[in-house]
Amino acid sequence: MSGFLAGLCVAVLPLLAAGFWLGRRTARTPHLGGLGTPVEHATFQTLHTASLAAPPLRAGMTEETARRSARRLRSLLGTDALCLTDDTQVLAWDGVGAHHRGEIMDRLTGPLDTGRGEAFRLTCEIPDCPVRWAVVAPLTVDDRVHGALVACAPRESAVLVRAAAEVARFVSVQLELAELDRSRTRLIEAEIKALRAQISPHFIFNSLAVIASFVRTDPERARELLLEFADFTRYSFRRHGDFTTLADELHAIEHYLALVRARFGDRLAVTLQIAPEVLPVTLPFLCLQPLVENAVKHGLEGKTGTCRIRITAQDAGAEALVVIEDDGAGMDPELLRRILAGEDSPSGGIGLSNVDDRLRQVYGDDHGLVIETAPGAGMKIIVRLPKYQPGVHSSGRLGQLAD
Repeated sequence: MSGFLAGLCVAVLPLLAAGFWLGRRTARTPHLGGLGTPVEHATFQTLHTASLAAPPLRAGMTEETARRSARRLRSLLGTDALCLTDDTQVLAWDGVGAHHRGEIMDRLTGPLDTGRGEAFRLTCEIPDCPVRWAVVAPLTVDDRVHGALVACAPRESAVLVRAAAEVARFVSVQLELAELDRSRTRLIEAEIKALRAQISPHFIFNSLAVIASFVRTDPERARELLLEFADFTRYSFRRHGDFTTLADELHAIEHYLALVRARFGDRLAVTLQIAPEVLPVTLPFLCLQPLVENAVKHGLEGKTGTCRIRITAQDAGAEALVVIEDDGAGMDPELLRRILAGEDSPSGGIGLSNVDDRLRQVYGDDHGLVIETAPGAGMKIIVRLPKYQPGVHSSGRLGQLAD
């Protein structure tokens, strides 16, 4: 879908450039600035202006984003005035003739209902008002009209009608991309909820059963485990923030491992080696805990001796390198491939695919999980976390990793 939209942008921009040049050609002699022919200069100006107008629109259509983009869009068309509307009101007006707001909204009923553009003469009692015509181009997202782009000019112009339609298509593409971004955010939130649901049933019941077993024999131990359980569940089910720090995630893992050790005793041996400089690194919430839970499950599965798990976090220049290893039963690589591809989901597999998908969505496909495993050979999971990523910020406090 995003590839189609990108292709549409590439197809639309040359038309915008041609309209920009034709609209400006008779108004003034352009200053080429060494960029070659007038068409080449207009193309550069159009691309540059469009690149400045796009970012606000990628946040959706609000009064603020409309205001920030309207001036750039008016520059694309070279008109005296331009306004952006939703289906009920003018969100932003740039240029002269703002007193025509009410008249324009009254005339938008037809274009908003039909999704077809329209040009009409404006009525005005001000003799020297520079705008006499309005060109309406609807803004559509997923075949639904969300508002309109209205260009105002001194006279009727077929070039302006065509150019306004192309600029409206460009705006519609940006709004559709904004909707895709919101859909991706909703998907990530849904995946976190699904992961929480996966954690809660068996782990909560097992943990409470272990705590209950100590109530009579060792009340102080039961109290300590109950506090560990409360801290872990408080972190896992918190309702704010899609991201956290490596320190906070490791701190939650410590609470989780304390509860697991209480259940399995000496059968579980865990070693942590954490470089202090990577503790502030930001990562998706509940990203590492499912991997540790996977290591515990597969490390103890079908094994009578001690399961050894090693968790390391190292500074690797622009990245933090987190490695989680176990010496358990391992997994068939082909089965692992199907799990990560969403083609198979045995018990414990949802966590791996969930984390892999979220890492790829946030950092790109080259930052998915790297897993080394084979039957009987244990499992090694490598996570590469960029230290600095635009739009990735932790909303929580920086926790302290327990010694």
